[in-house]
Amino acid sequence: MTDMRAFREAVTHWAAGGPGAPASDLAVRLGLRTAVLLEGPSDLAAVEALAARHGRDLAAEGVCVVSMGGAMSIGRYAGLLGPPGLGLNLRGLCDEGERGFYDRGLQRARAPHRGFFVCVADLEDELIRALGPARVEEIVRADEDLRAWETFLHQPAHHGRPRQQQLRRFLGTKKGRKIRYGRLLVEALGPGQVPAPLDGLFTSL
Repeated sequence: MTDMRAFREAVTHWAAGGPGAPASDLAVRLGLRTAVLLEGPSDLAAVEALAARHGRDLAAEGVCVVSMGGAMSIGRYAGLLGPPGLGLNLRGLCDEGERGFYDRGLQRARAPHRGFFVCVADLEDELIRALGPARVEEIVRADEDLRAWETFLHQPAHHGRPRQQQLRRFLGTKKGRKIRYGRLLVEALGPGQVPAPLDGLFTSL
């Protein structure tokens, strides 16, 4: 795990203009074959939680999950980690609204588009729909956010909105909340409830 964390840090430094040799050396040492490119840390938390549920050690399988810090970074990361960079197989998730960034970025990087799975709005929305708003609200009320959730619901700006939209908005109102719930919502999924984009991603690995 330490070496995989070091690889992620080396890739982030490389993407910011640093040297590529540290990432390249670690990729060889770790036996990496696939990089999963995700927009942010909440997606990474969800993917790692699902891997744990399935008893999969992605690092041992030669799979590294990378948070890019935004959809507009896809071209940079695909170019570094896929062809013509480290030559890893690329997989990932993207939001429907960011699909254009992905199409153009992957084309610039001369990377294949297959292996990228599209969420209707984002992964949180997919998880809320999979579990149902009532179940997600139970999870929120059982966690440390009960008071914050009740305060949120009393704000006029959120009155009258469908519960699913309220929950999705709530998850993004505090730094770190989406990351925590990315894990909690995945852990709450029952048999057959894994959202199609997430299921497709894992099937492809």
